[in-house]
Amino acid sequence: MHVTRRGLLTGAAIGGGLLVAWTFYPRQFPNPLEPREGERVFDAWLKIAADGVITVAVPQLEMGQGITTLLPQIVAAELGADWRQIGVEPAPISGQYANVPLAARWTPMWMPFAADLASEPDAFLARRFAENNRFCATGDGTSLDAFELPCREAAASARAMLAQAAADRWGVSWEQCEASDGFISHGEQRLSFGELAAEAVEFDPPDPPPLRSAPYAEEPLAGEADSASAYGRLDLPSKVDGTFKFAGDVRLPGMVFAAIRHGPIDKAELVEFNPFNARHVRGIVGAVEGKRWLAVVATSWWAAEQALDTMHPRFSVAYLADSSAIEQRMDEALATGKPKRIASRGDADERVEQPDLALRYDVEPGVHATLETSTATARFADGKLELWIASQAPEQARIAAARALDIGVEDVVLYPMPAGGSFDRRYEHDHAIEVAVIAREIGRPVQLLWSRWQELLAARPRSPVALVLRAKLSQDGETRIDALRTRIAMPPANLEFGQRLFQNKTSWAAISDTEGAADSLACEGAIPPYDIPNVAVDHIPVEIGLPVSRMRGNAHGYTAFAVESFIDEIASRNKRDPLYFRMAMLGSDLRLAVCLQRAAQLAEWNGGLEQSGQGIACHRIGDAETGGRIACVATARAGEGGVLVTRLVAAVDIGRIVNLDIARQQIEGGLVFGLAMAMGASTQYAGGLPQSQQLSALNLPQLSDCPEIEVDFIASEAAPADPGELGAVIAAPAIANAFYSATSLRLRRLPLLSGGL
Repeated sequence: MHVTRRGLLTGAAIGGGLLVAWTFYPRQFPNPLEPREGERVFDAWLKIAADGVITVAVPQLEMGQGITTLLPQIVAAELGADWRQIGVEPAPISGQYANVPLAARWTPMWMPFAADLASEPDAFLARRFAENNRFCATGDGTSLDAFELPCREAAASARAMLAQAAADRWGVSWEQCEASDGFISHGEQRLSFGELAAEAVEFDPPDPPPLRSAPYAEEPLAGEADSASAYGRLDLPSKVDGTFKFAGDVRLPGMVFAAIRHGPIDKAELVEFNPFNARHVRGIVGAVEGKRWLAVVATSWWAAEQALDTMHPRFSVAYLADSSAIEQRMDEALATGKPKRIASRGDADERVEQPDLALRYDVEPGVHATLETSTATARFADGKLELWIASQAPEQARIAAARALDIGVEDVVLYPMPAGGSFDRRYEHDHAIEVAVIAREIGRPVQLLWSRWQELLAARPRSPVALVLRAKLSQDGETRIDALRTRIAMPPANLEFGQRLFQNKTSWAAISDTEGAADSLACEGAIPPYDIPNVAVDHIPVEIGLPVSRMRGNAHGYTAFAVESFIDEIASRNKRDPLYFRMAMLGSDLRLAVCLQRAAQLAEWNGGLEQSGQGIACHRIGDAETGGRIACVATARAGEGGVLVTRLVAAVDIGRIVNLDIARQQIEGGLVFGLAMAMGASTQYAGGLPQSQQLSALNLPQLSDCPEIEVDFIASEAAPADPGELGAVIAAPAIANAFYSATSLRLRRLPLLSGGL
């Protein structure tokens, strides 16, 4: 059944107009911020104290991307504050901080029956869903899109109120007052924000807020990699000196520590353990037996871990994930599965029936490999749960913990903690459920920390993927791609993830409920930015028995690899320069063409000649109007122990740059992350167990492995785009193409050098 916006609203009107009322009824939220002594609350976003300290509430998870600097920076610039006055606190969970753009993007997950009705960033249904469900999630680079304007409006309103208070003292018009460096001034008269705060909160802010003429922007300085932002990272000093607090740093009076054991993936049940064996381990407080896990609580985590080792828990498992069986299912799906059309233009199907080139690319299950493993602290008393946890979806974590204890969500207080890396790992809340149950059973505050082995065992990886690309070239004497069809065989990973996140379903129930469904989010990035007249993208859903999740870059991580490797192979087989072959097809995306030219210039591109060791790739994340662009030239050479990546040069267009230093950090870090995904950070499964069982087995790059990295930004007046995932998705295809240039071997499997040529 095809559902339209008009049909749904008309049907609702016939049935009493309930949906219309729900959609258009205005939402009012109490201000979630509470003042400390001497503070005045101006908005849901900021407080000003009598001593001049300005505290900005940040509703997004700080996981290394610098969001606890970016949003306060926007407030400071619009308000006219001195950066040294700015402080930060995590925002309480509230509909005030709903991430509407992410809700709209994720509509297929929470409203799959009519996703088109709420897929626009300003859609009413997406806004109502996000607000009513306190959807404050961090993800997909949506923080600026969601919160820059609210932060600016809050700061502009506060600035006007401070100006009104000063003008009232001086007997002048507030519009004639100026705000800068933490002061309101008029001629020679000047008062600090702190001096005015108590009076300013009594004034009504203008409607609409008097925004400055343009949002804050920093200009890229070509070739100056060390150019710094005027707004230094607020979290940097404490991260350097070790005082920055992560989830594992929480300490409460009387707190004890828990270690845990899980069964093999998936649907394992605890059937046996021997508590008598742990009798000689000192400091044990107790053991908690879950249906699918066993935890031991002790006065130290190491004692709890040692006790579990002696107790030998055993599990029964309904199905044991196995990579050979998964690959067989992928093969069968590509051969006989029913494809579901996700996107198309022109008529690619007829043209690629007799393709000039058809190739397959494979991607193994990817592991997040966060520095900080799953960690949570809980205290349960008088029917209420307090939870200290790093979460990308904090309201969903509250709901999961509340259901585990059979209490109301209103009885769960979540204190958001920063994450030591996430890469989308912190959407999952198994440890929140476990620590809540353990705290209730033990009757004391408890901190649960998963060991590295448990993190690899119980975490859900990025899905394995098999992609087949078929192309037909033009027949007019010039090598161009006339038609391209991409078929992607994999589970409906995002729909499965959505069932766990939004419906609180078990992994196997989520797999069952989404089996055979088409997942449009699993195919993002498969339509390239090139001027190819006939393009089609199909998803072939595959049930593999392995629960999967999201990972940094998500679909772009494998679609960019497959498409850019395929484009490169067409160019080389037809003896075309890979750079100019791409440039000839970028007439409709001049911004990406500029990135491609700039990267080639900086890297001194030599045409990708055989044995030169240079490989090139480009990609766009987002639409043609607002998306971020990146082009990368990788240089590789043969060396002892294999092929080494020696240099990565990237040119990036992310539109208006809010903080140049953080943007550069994100691109550089993304390129290193992409290097890790290209060379490792994945695992095979046998007997339900990941075969990579510790960090050293993941072939992650060490400092000595990291290549020289050069990043250049293109000046742009376009809307800001997120830099966090661009580097992560472009590195693998650029490196694969460089490997071909260095060795004449085509690598069509991630990680590279994993057996597929």
